[in-house]
Amino acid sequence: MKPFLKKVVEGEPLSRSEAKQAMEEMINGNVPQTQIASFLTAMRMKGETVEELIGFVEGIHSQAIPVRNPFEEAVDTCGTGGDGQNTFNISTAASIVASAAGVPVIKHGNRAVSGKSGSADALEALKMNIRLNAEEAVKMLEKTGLCFLFAPLFHPAVKKVMSIRKELGFRTCFNLMGPLLNPARVKVQLLGVYDAGLTGKVAHVLNHLGVKRALVVSGLDGLDEMTVTDATRISELENGEMKTYEVTPESLGVNRWHAASLRGGTAEENARIMKEVFAGKEGAPADIVSINAGAVLYLAGKAGSLKEGTEQAKRIIQSGRAREQLNKVVHASKEVTYVS
Repeated sequence: MKPFLKKVVEGEPLSRSEAKQAMEEMINGNVPQTQIASFLTAMRMKGETVEELIGFVEGIHSQAIPVRNPFEEAVDTCGTGGDGQNTFNISTAASIVASAAGVPVIKHGNRAVSGKSGSADALEALKMNIRLNAEEAVKMLEKTGLCFLFAPLFHPAVKKVMSIRKELGFRTCFNLMGPLLNPARVKVQLLGVYDAGLTGKVAHVLNHLGVKRALVVSGLDGLDEMTVTDATRISELENGEMKTYEVTPESLGVNRWHAASLRGGTAEENARIMKEVFAGKEGAPADIVSINAGAVLYLAGKAGSLKEGTEQAKRIIQSGRAREQLNKVVHASKEVTYVS
C-alpha cells in the first residue's frame, strides 16, 4: 500500500491496475487505518482520474456479492451525496414514481454518511424491509418492478473503510464511487453528482464500466440531483457517445423554487414529505421529484424528452399510482420470501 500512498501524496496518478490493487488491499483489511485515512485524504486533495475511479470500482466489484439482473433496461437512480444540502430523499421518491410507470428500478443505496437520512434510512421510515438478499431482491423486482439493494449486504468487505470515511467527515472518492457500485451491474443510470464539473468525468467512467445509457446530472446550486432552484448540467451517455448541456426548471415545465423549500430532516420527516408528494400535494418537493422521475422515464425510452418525462411523472403522481406503488413495494419487501 505504501508505494500507492507515496504516489498519491506526491500528486501522481495511479494506473487502473494500481488503483484496483490499492482498493483490494484496503478493503481486505490488511492495511492500517492510518494509511487508509491518509490515502483517502491525499486522493481527495489530488482529485481522482477516470482511470483511478474505474480501478477502484473494479477492486470493490471483485469482492462484491453479485445480483442477477433480469431486465436489460433496469435503471438505478442514485446520487453521490456529500452535497451538504440536507434535502429530502429525492432520487428515492423518483425511483418509486418511475417504477409505477413500468420502468424496472434496481436502487442501490446506504444509510446517511454526511447527511441526516440516506435512501436506506428513508425507506425504513416508510416501513420497507431493506435487508433483502440477492435472491429476495430479484423476486421483489420481478413482482413489483422495484427493489432496493442495501449496500453493506452486498459489499461487506467495504465495512472497514466506511467507518474511516465517516470519521473523516469530508467527501472522499467513495462518494463518487457509491453510485457506480450497483451489484446488479445495471446498464441504464440516472446519477447525481455534487459538482457540475464532474458530470463528464463520471459519464466517461460509466462508459468504461459498460453502462449503455446514462444521465449524469448536477444542479448549479450544488445539488446532486436535477434541481428546481437553478439550472442543471447534464452529461448524457448513449452507446459510447456523450454530450453535455444544461436545462432549467422552466424548460422542463416546472416552477423555480428557493432551496429552503426542498429541505428535509430526519428519516421520518423525509418519509412524511415523500408521502405528501405521493398524495398529490403540489409544491417544490413534487416538482423536483417529477423532473427526476421524468429523467428516468426519458432514459428508459418511455418519454421522448425530459419535459415529456416530467409531464408523465406528474400524471402518475396525481393519478395515485405512485402512492399505490409505494404500498405495493413496502408490502412485497416483507412478504418477499413467499413471493413466487
